[in-house]
Amino acid sequence: MTDNTYLAIAMVVYLLGMIAIGFSAYRKNDTFDDYMLAGRGLGPMVAALSAGASDMSGWLLMGLPGAIYAAGLVNLWIAVGLTVGAWVNWKVVAPRLRAVSEETNNSITIPTFLSNRVGDKHHVIRIASGIVILVFFTFYVSSGMVAGGVFFESFSGVDYRLGMVIVAAITVAYTGIGGFLAVSWTDFVQGLMMVTALVMVPVVGIYELGGVGEVIDAINQVDPKLLSLTGGATIIGVLSSLAWGLGYFGQPHILVRFMALRSAGEAKRGRRIGIGWMLLAVIGATLTALVGIAMYTAKGQPLENGETVFIALSQLLFHPLIAGFLLAAILAAIMSTISSQLLVTSSALVEDIYHAVAKKPLGDWAGVLWGRGAVLATAVVAAILAWSPSDTILQLVAFAWAGFGASFGPTIILALYWKKLESRGAVAGLVAGALVVILWKNLSGGIFDLYEILPGFAANMLVTYLVSSFLPGRSGAEAKAE
Repeated sequence: MTDNTYLAIAMVVYLLGMIAIGFSAYRKNDTFDDYMLAGRGLGPMVAALSAGASDMSGWLLMGLPGAIYAAGLVNLWIAVGLTVGAWVNWKVVAPRLRAVSEETNNSITIPTFLSNRVGDKHHVIRIASGIVILVFFTFYVSSGMVAGGVFFESFSGVDYRLGMVIVAAITVAYTGIGGFLAVSWTDFVQGLMMVTALVMVPVVGIYELGGVGEVIDAINQVDPKLLSLTGGATIIGVLSSLAWGLGYFGQPHILVRFMALRSAGEAKRGRRIGIGWMLLAVIGATLTALVGIAMYTAKGQPLENGETVFIALSQLLFHPLIAGFLLAAILAAIMSTISSQLLVTSSALVEDIYHAVAKKPLGDWAGVLWGRGAVLATAVVAAILAWSPSDTILQLVAFAWAGFGASFGPTIILALYWKKLESRGAVAGLVAGALVVILWKNLSGGIFDLYEILPGFAANMLVTYLVSSFLPGRSGAEAKAE
């Protein structure tokens, strides 16, 4: 058999496995709550790996290795910020959000939780949150589809757009069929695949090159600054990279995993599992990039696209069948995030926007059908945006990550820990954070080179505090007491 045949076999086995999981979960979706939150029955292992897999996406196996391959360890500050942010998110937000979201009328989405928490009878925050989710998740899903297209084009020569459509179609299929439970189970499998691949590739690569010392020597021959955390770094650059960690507090597709835990007490075990997985994955991605520099750039054969370094090494170092399953880990990373984001976007359309404006609520079965339709509609719009991409995967992810972190992050933290949070303050802060991110993104030079999540996060926090403190109104606690 040819190499491409082996690769195709591995890909087909993986894709069929994902669809099988979707059908397995289909029978357990009796209600809309089941479809969107799996009845709050996730164990810590599944929740942790599902949160990690849906978080990291193609960024972990393509974006981060590509950034380090191009500029060296100076880009590792992003990973440092993310790891710290993820730990704090599990420690501070996860247990409290699990408990409070159930106490506030069994909220099953982030916008519904915020609305119930601040006593917003007019559903303004649900609608505003739903719109923010639609805007930024459409870009986020689009980044995943771009990654899928680039992946297929890089390893098999398949047309970019055909590869993008394949990824989108399979992901929409199992997400629409199995809902949150299917997404969580597939994320669990995909998380295991991702971390296994990110350990195997650099370990074998280092062995083939003769050891760690030889890898370091080869990189030093290219440019010693590549091994420096500060080489070529600026204060704004380092702050921007570390600021990625702030994004965790506002990512709906991650926060919803906390809400789905069996109990608040299981967040502690989930944190240990999740951060352990993340450390292995980030270290593996970093070493993959360094091995790639030693294997290609140092030998005068640099890769045309640094974001394909994991793909290139997998095909170079392993038998085609094994390489096929390693490359399937990239698909796993991409699809795990797309599926989670599609489901959250679907919930925003059906649970938050529709239910906030409709006079007649949907029944369970109708809600599931509308949810599946929303998954498909969002995927189509994202595919249109990804058809002719103008930004890199990392740039697309960065914009969406900042949008969610700045719009939802401060609002979530204040909703969980500040009793005086008022509905108009929450809405004003959320909108302010989103607008500042959008405006800051389109400016450049000087202070405007700072990652937009920082000014957006600060604007949200300040506006929320000022409006809640100084405009007459009721806090969520007072509204609930009435």
